[in-house]
Amino acid sequence: MKCIRWFTRNGRALMAGGAMALCFASQHAIAQAWPAKPVRIVTAAPPGGTADMLARSLADGLSKQLGQSFIVDSKPGGFGAIAVQDVLAAPHDGYTLLVIQDGIASEIPFLSKLRFDPFNDIKPLAELARGGLVLVGNPKLPARDLPELIRYIKAHPASVNYASYSSGMLGHTMGLQLNRLAGIDMSHVGYKGSPPALQDVMGGHVPLMFDGTATSLPLIKAGKLHAFAVSSPKRLAVLPQVPTFTELGYPGLNQVAWIGLWATPDVPEAIQERLRAATRKVLETPAVRDRIAELGLDAGLPKSQAELSASLHAAHDRQGALLKAIDFKPE
Repeated sequence: MKCIRWFTRNGRALMAGGAMALCFASQHAIAQAWPAKPVRIVTAAPPGGTADMLARSLADGLSKQLGQSFIVDSKPGGFGAIAVQDVLAAPHDGYTLLVIQDGIASEIPFLSKLRFDPFNDIKPLAELARGGLVLVGNPKLPARDLPELIRYIKAHPASVNYASYSSGMLGHTMGLQLNRLAGIDMSHVGYKGSPPALQDVMGGHVPLMFDGTATSLPLIKAGKLHAFAVSSPKRLAVLPQVPTFTELGYPGLNQVAWIGLWATPDVPEAIQERLRAATRKVLETPAVRDRIAELGLDAGLPKSQAELSASLHAAHDRQGALLKAIDFKPE
Protein backbone atom coordinates (compact mmCIF):
# COMPACT_ATOMS: atom_id res chain seq x y z
CA MET A 1 0.00 0.00 0.00
CA LYS A 2 1.03 3.60 -0.53
CA CYS A 3 1.15 4.24 3.21
CA ILE A 4 3.71 1.48 3.65
CA ARG A 5 5.88 2.79 0.81
CA TRP A 6 5.84 6.28 2.28
CA PHE A 7 7.46 5.03 5.47
CA THR A 8 10.27 2.90 4.04
CA ARG A 9 13.57 3.95 2.56
CA ASN A 10 16.58 1.81 1.55
CA GLY A 11 14.75 -1.24 2.83
CA ARG A 12 14.52 0.04 6.45
CA ALA A 13 11.33 1.04 8.19
CA LEU A 14 11.51 4.66 9.28
CA MET A 15 8.33 4.86 11.29
CA ALA A 16 6.10 2.34 12.96
CA GLY A 17 2.56 2.04 14.25
CA GLY A 18 1.89 5.65 15.10
CA ALA A 19 2.99 6.90 11.72
CA MET A 20 0.98 4.22 9.95
CA ALA A 21 -2.09 5.20 11.91
CA LEU A 22 -1.48 8.83 10.97
CA CYS A 23 -1.19 7.86 7.31
CA PHE A 24 -4.43 5.90 7.28
CA ALA A 25 -6.16 8.72 9.11
CA SER A 26 -4.90 11.09 6.42
CA GLN A 27 -6.24 8.81 3.69
CA HIS A 28 -9.61 8.72 5.46
CA ALA A 29 -9.62 12.52 5.68
CA ILE A 30 -8.86 12.78 1.95
CA ALA A 31 -11.80 10.51 1.13
CA GLN A 32 -14.17 12.41 3.42
CA ALA A 33 -13.17 15.76 1.87
CA TRP A 34 -13.71 14.41 -1.63
CA PRO A 35 -15.53 15.57 -3.70
CA ALA A 36 -15.00 19.23 -2.85
CA LYS A 37 -15.79 20.38 -6.41
CA PRO A 38 -17.65 19.02 -9.47
CA VAL A 39 -16.45 15.68 -10.83
CA ARG A 40 -16.23 15.03 -14.56
CA ILE A 41 -17.18 11.61 -15.95
CA VAL A 42 -15.74 11.12 -19.43
CA THR A 43 -17.46 8.61 -21.68
CA ALA A 44 -16.35 7.23 -25.04
CA ALA A 45 -19.93 6.98 -26.29
CA PRO A 46 -21.67 9.72 -28.26
CA PRO A 47 -24.63 11.43 -26.58
CA GLY A 48 -27.48 8.92 -26.50
CA GLY A 49 -25.16 5.92 -26.71
CA THR A 50 -25.50 3.11 -24.19
CA ALA A 51 -22.43 4.04 -22.14
CA ASP A 52 -23.45 7.70 -22.26
CA MET A 53 -26.91 6.92 -20.89
CA LEU A 54 -25.41 4.76 -18.15
CA ALA A 55 -22.92 7.49 -17.29
CA ARG A 56 -25.75 10.01 -16.92
CA SER A 57 -27.73 7.71 -14.64
CA LEU A 58 -24.59 7.14 -12.58
CA ALA A 59 -23.79 10.86 -12.46
CA ASP A 60 -27.28 11.68 -11.21
CA GLY A 61 -27.08 8.98 -8.55
CA LEU A 62 -23.60 9.92 -7.37
CA SER A 63 -24.62 13.59 -7.15
CA LYS A 64 -27.41 12.58 -4.77
CA GLN A 65 -25.19 10.18 -2.81
CA LEU A 66 -22.20 12.47 -2.39
CA GLY A 67 -23.73 15.95 -2.48
CA GLN A 68 -21.65 17.24 -5.38
CA SER A 69 -22.18 17.70 -9.12
CA PHE A 70 -21.05 14.90 -11.45
CA ILE A 71 -20.91 16.07 -15.07
CA VAL A 72 -20.85 13.74 -18.09
CA ASP A 73 -18.45 14.72 -20.88
CA SER A 74 -18.80 12.75 -24.12
CA LYS A 75 -15.52 12.13 -25.99
CA PRO A 76 -16.29 9.61 -28.75
CA GLY A 77 -13.86 8.40 -31.38
CA GLY A 78 -10.69 6.40 -31.77
CA PHE A 79 -12.27 3.17 -30.45
CA GLY A 80 -12.46 4.87 -27.03
CA ALA A 81 -8.85 6.06 -27.07
CA ILE A 82 -9.82 9.75 -27.18
CA ALA A 83 -11.79 9.42 -23.95
CA VAL A 84 -9.00 7.51 -22.20
CA GLN A 85 -6.33 9.99 -23.26
CA ASP A 86 -8.50 12.84 -21.98
CA VAL A 87 -8.67 11.18 -18.57
CA LEU A 88 -4.94 10.45 -18.53
CA ALA A 89 -4.16 14.09 -19.35
CA ALA A 90 -6.21 15.39 -16.41
CA PRO A 91 -4.91 15.48 -12.81
CA HIS A 92 -5.13 12.03 -11.23
CA ASP A 93 -7.01 13.28 -8.19
CA GLY A 94 -10.41 11.61 -8.46
CA TYR A 95 -12.08 14.54 -10.20
CA THR A 96 -11.91 13.00 -13.70
CA LEU A 97 -13.40 9.54 -14.11
CA LEU A 98 -14.11 7.29 -17.08
CA VAL A 99 -17.12 5.22 -18.16
CA ILE A 100 -16.21 2.81 -20.94
CA GLN A 101 -16.77 -0.77 -22.08
CA ASP A 102 -14.39 -3.56 -21.13
CA GLY A 103 -13.46 -3.90 -24.80
CA ILE A 104 -11.00 -1.02 -24.36
CA ALA A 105 -8.70 -3.69 -22.88
CA SER A 106 -10.07 -6.97 -24.27
CA GLU A 107 -10.69 -6.00 -27.91
CA ILE A 108 -9.31 -2.60 -28.96
CA PRO A 109 -5.60 -3.52 -28.56
CA PHE A 110 -6.06 -5.91 -31.51
CA LEU A 111 -7.58 -3.17 -33.68
CA SER A 112 -5.51 -0.09 -32.98
CA LYS A 113 -2.05 0.83 -31.73
CA LEU A 114 -2.85 2.54 -28.44
CA ARG A 115 -0.69 5.22 -26.86
CA PHE A 116 -1.52 3.90 -23.41
CA ASP A 117 -1.60 0.57 -21.59
CA PRO A 118 -5.26 -0.31 -20.91
CA PHE A 119 -4.24 -2.79 -18.22
CA ASN A 120 -1.99 -0.46 -16.22
CA ASP A 121 -2.76 3.17 -17.08
CA ILE A 122 -6.46 2.88 -16.20
CA LYS A 123 -8.17 0.79 -13.56
CA PRO A 124 -11.75 -0.56 -13.42
CA LEU A 125 -13.47 0.42 -10.18
CA ALA A 126 -16.95 -0.98 -10.67
CA GLU A 127 -19.05 -2.87 -13.18
CA LEU A 128 -22.08 -0.73 -14.05
CA ALA A 129 -23.97 -2.97 -16.47
CA ARG A 130 -23.39 -6.19 -18.34
CA GLY A 131 -25.01 -7.87 -21.29
CA GLY A 132 -24.52 -10.31 -24.07
CA LEU A 133 -24.98 -10.04 -27.79
CA VAL A 134 -28.07 -11.13 -29.68
CA LEU A 135 -28.08 -12.96 -33.00
CA VAL A 136 -30.65 -11.16 -35.12
CA GLY A 137 -31.82 -11.70 -38.66
CA ASN A 138 -34.04 -10.32 -41.35
CA PRO A 139 -37.63 -11.38 -40.55
CA LYS A 140 -38.01 -12.82 -44.07
CA LEU A 141 -35.38 -15.50 -43.44
CA PRO A 142 -36.94 -18.98 -43.77
CA ALA A 143 -36.00 -19.89 -40.19
CA ARG A 144 -37.71 -19.01 -36.91
CA ASP A 145 -35.35 -20.56 -34.40
CA LEU A 146 -31.64 -21.35 -34.16
CA PRO A 147 -31.87 -25.06 -35.10
CA GLU A 148 -33.82 -24.11 -38.25
CA LEU A 149 -31.27 -21.40 -39.00
CA ILE A 150 -28.35 -23.83 -38.67
CA ARG A 151 -30.07 -26.26 -41.04
CA TYR A 152 -30.71 -23.44 -43.52
CA ILE A 153 -27.07 -22.33 -43.45
CA LYS A 154 -25.86 -25.90 -43.93
CA ALA A 155 -28.19 -26.25 -46.91
CA HIS A 156 -26.63 -23.14 -48.45
CA PRO A 157 -22.88 -23.62 -47.83
CA ALA A 158 -20.62 -20.58 -48.10
CA SER A 159 -23.53 -18.36 -49.19
CA VAL A 160 -24.83 -16.92 -45.90
CA ASN A 161 -23.17 -13.80 -44.47
CA TYR A 162 -23.36 -12.21 -41.06
CA ALA A 163 -22.64 -8.61 -40.10
CA SER A 164 -20.95 -7.11 -37.08
CA TYR A 165 -20.48 -3.56 -35.83
CA SER A 166 -16.70 -3.80 -36.34
CA SER A 167 -14.21 -6.31 -37.65
CA GLY A 168 -12.14 -7.86 -34.88
CA MET A 169 -14.62 -7.20 -32.09
CA LEU A 170 -16.96 -9.51 -30.21
CA GLY A 171 -19.73 -9.44 -32.82
CA HIS A 172 -17.19 -10.72 -35.35
CA THR A 173 -15.60 -13.43 -33.22
CA MET A 174 -18.93 -14.80 -31.95
CA GLY A 175 -19.77 -15.67 -35.55
CA LEU A 176 -16.44 -17.46 -35.85
CA GLN A 177 -17.25 -19.47 -32.75
CA LEU A 178 -20.74 -20.37 -33.99
CA ASN A 179 -19.18 -21.53 -37.28
CA ARG A 180 -16.86 -23.86 -35.38
CA LEU A 181 -19.38 -25.14 -32.83
CA ALA A 182 -22.24 -25.71 -35.29
CA GLY A 183 -20.14 -26.89 -38.23
CA ILE A 184 -21.30 -24.11 -40.55
CA ASP A 185 -19.53 -21.66 -42.84
CA MET A 186 -20.86 -18.11 -42.59
CA SER A 187 -18.81 -15.26 -44.03
CA HIS A 188 -18.26 -12.08 -42.05
CA VAL A 189 -19.07 -8.55 -43.22
CA GLY A 190 -17.64 -5.83 -40.98
CA TYR A 191 -19.23 -2.40 -40.61
CA LYS A 192 -18.30 0.83 -38.87
CA GLY A 193 -20.89 0.77 -36.11
CA SER A 194 -24.23 -0.92 -35.52
CA PRO A 195 -26.61 1.50 -37.32
CA PRO A 196 -25.37 0.89 -40.90
CA ALA A 197 -25.10 -2.84 -40.28
CA LEU A 198 -28.62 -3.04 -38.87
CA GLN A 199 -29.95 -1.08 -41.84
CA ASP A 200 -28.45 -3.64 -44.22
CA VAL A 201 -29.87 -6.55 -42.21
CA MET A 202 -33.34 -5.00 -42.26
CA GLY A 203 -32.90 -4.25 -45.96
CA GLY A 204 -32.01 -7.86 -46.73
CA HIS A 205 -28.48 -7.12 -47.94
CA VAL A 206 -26.94 -9.18 -45.12
CA PRO A 207 -29.23 -11.74 -43.49
CA LEU A 208 -27.75 -11.97 -39.98
CA MET A 209 -25.89 -9.96 -37.36
CA PHE A 210 -24.45 -10.34 -33.87
CA ASP A 211 -25.27 -7.06 -32.13
CA GLY A 212 -25.57 -5.53 -28.70
CA THR A 213 -29.01 -5.80 -27.14
CA ALA A 214 -29.32 -2.06 -26.49
CA THR A 215 -29.21 -1.15 -30.18
CA SER A 216 -31.18 -4.14 -31.48
CA LEU A 217 -33.92 -4.22 -28.85
CA PRO A 218 -36.19 -1.47 -30.30
CA LEU A 219 -35.99 -3.05 -33.76
CA ILE A 220 -36.77 -6.52 -32.41
CA LYS A 221 -39.79 -5.19 -30.54
CA ALA A 222 -40.95 -3.37 -33.69
CA GLY A 223 -40.77 -6.60 -35.70
CA LYS A 224 -38.04 -5.25 -37.98
CA LEU A 225 -35.55 -7.87 -36.77
CA HIS A 226 -35.99 -11.44 -35.61
CA ALA A 227 -33.96 -12.60 -32.59
CA PHE A 228 -32.62 -16.16 -32.57
CA ALA A 229 -30.57 -16.33 -29.36
CA VAL A 230 -28.74 -14.25 -26.76
CA SER A 231 -25.23 -14.85 -25.43
CA SER A 232 -26.06 -13.83 -21.85
CA PRO A 233 -26.17 -16.48 -19.08
CA LYS A 234 -29.95 -16.15 -18.73
CA ARG A 235 -32.86 -14.94 -20.83
CA LEU A 236 -33.45 -11.20 -20.90
CA ALA A 237 -36.47 -9.89 -19.02
CA VAL A 238 -37.21 -7.62 -21.99
CA LEU A 239 -36.97 -10.55 -24.46
CA PRO A 240 -38.25 -13.53 -22.45
CA GLN A 241 -39.14 -15.49 -25.59
CA VAL A 242 -35.56 -15.52 -26.89
CA PRO A 243 -33.46 -18.45 -25.62
CA THR A 244 -29.82 -18.34 -24.65
CA PHE A 245 -27.14 -20.04 -26.72
CA THR A 246 -26.45 -22.26 -23.70
CA GLU A 247 -30.06 -23.50 -23.67
CA LEU A 248 -29.70 -24.38 -27.34
CA GLY A 249 -26.56 -26.45 -26.82
CA TYR A 250 -23.83 -23.86 -27.38
CA PRO A 251 -22.42 -23.01 -23.93
CA GLY A 252 -19.24 -21.77 -25.59
CA LEU A 253 -21.23 -18.74 -26.75
CA ASN A 254 -22.14 -17.72 -23.21
CA GLN A 255 -20.25 -14.43 -23.30
CA VAL A 256 -20.98 -10.97 -21.95
CA ALA A 257 -19.42 -7.55 -22.20
CA TRP A 258 -19.62 -4.95 -19.46
CA ILE A 259 -19.49 -1.20 -19.08
CA GLY A 260 -17.63 0.05 -16.05
CA LEU A 261 -16.48 3.01 -14.04
CA TRP A 262 -12.72 3.48 -14.34
CA ALA A 263 -10.06 5.78 -12.94
CA THR A 264 -6.30 6.11 -13.07
CA PRO A 265 -4.66 3.74 -10.58
CA ASP A 266 -2.90 6.54 -8.68
CA VAL A 267 -6.15 8.14 -7.54
CA PRO A 268 -5.98 7.85 -3.72
CA GLU A 269 -7.20 4.43 -2.66
CA ALA A 270 -9.57 5.90 -0.10
CA ILE A 271 -11.33 7.86 -2.85
CA GLN A 272 -11.52 4.72 -5.00
CA GLU A 273 -13.17 2.85 -2.14
CA ARG A 274 -15.65 5.65 -1.55
CA LEU A 275 -16.50 5.67 -5.26
CA ARG A 276 -17.01 1.91 -5.29
CA ALA A 277 -19.34 2.05 -2.30
CA ALA A 278 -21.35 4.97 -3.67
CA THR A 279 -21.63 3.35 -7.10
CA ARG A 280 -22.94 0.14 -5.56
CA LYS A 281 -25.67 2.12 -3.79
CA VAL A 282 -26.61 3.86 -7.04
CA LEU A 283 -26.89 0.51 -8.85
CA GLU A 284 -29.21 -0.78 -6.13
CA THR A 285 -31.78 1.98 -6.68
CA PRO A 286 -34.92 0.78 -8.51
CA ALA A 287 -34.88 3.67 -11.02
CA VAL A 288 -31.35 2.87 -12.17
CA ARG A 289 -31.96 -0.88 -12.31
CA ASP A 290 -35.10 -0.25 -14.39
CA ARG A 291 -33.15 2.01 -16.75
CA ILE A 292 -30.47 -0.65 -17.20
CA ALA A 293 -33.13 -3.31 -17.86
CA GLU A 294 -34.77 -1.08 -20.48
CA LEU A 295 -31.48 -1.21 -22.38
CA GLY A 296 -31.55 -5.01 -22.38
CA LEU A 297 -28.74 -5.18 -19.83
CA ASP A 298 -28.28 -6.43 -16.27
CA ALA A 299 -26.96 -4.31 -13.44
CA GLY A 300 -23.26 -4.84 -12.88
CA LEU A 301 -22.09 -7.45 -10.39
CA PRO A 302 -20.36 -6.32 -7.17
CA LYS A 303 -16.92 -7.50 -8.23
CA SER A 304 -13.63 -6.55 -6.64
CA GLN A 305 -10.99 -4.72 -8.63
CA ALA A 306 -8.97 -7.95 -8.80
CA GLU A 307 -11.96 -9.84 -10.23
CA LEU A 308 -12.57 -7.13 -12.83
CA SER A 309 -8.92 -7.18 -13.84
CA ALA A 310 -8.94 -10.98 -14.13
CA SER A 311 -12.02 -10.88 -16.37
CA LEU A 312 -10.31 -8.32 -18.63
CA HIS A 313 -7.24 -10.51 -19.05
CA ALA A 314 -9.36 -13.62 -19.72
CA ALA A 315 -11.46 -11.83 -22.37
CA HIS A 316 -8.33 -10.35 -23.97
CA ASP A 317 -6.67 -13.76 -24.20
CA ARG A 318 -9.80 -15.40 -25.65
CA GLN A 319 -10.25 -12.67 -28.25
CA GLY A 320 -6.59 -12.81 -29.20
CA ALA A 321 -6.69 -16.56 -29.74
CA LEU A 322 -9.77 -16.33 -31.96
CA LEU A 323 -8.28 -13.55 -34.10
CA LYS A 324 -4.93 -15.31 -34.37
CA ALA A 325 -6.69 -18.41 -35.68
CA ILE A 326 -7.96 -16.46 -38.71
CA ASP A 327 -4.75 -14.44 -39.10
CA PHE A 328 -6.72 -11.26 -38.45
CA LYS A 329 -5.14 -7.99 -39.56
CA PRO A 330 -6.70 -4.65 -38.56
CA GLU A 331 -8.16 -2.65 -41.40
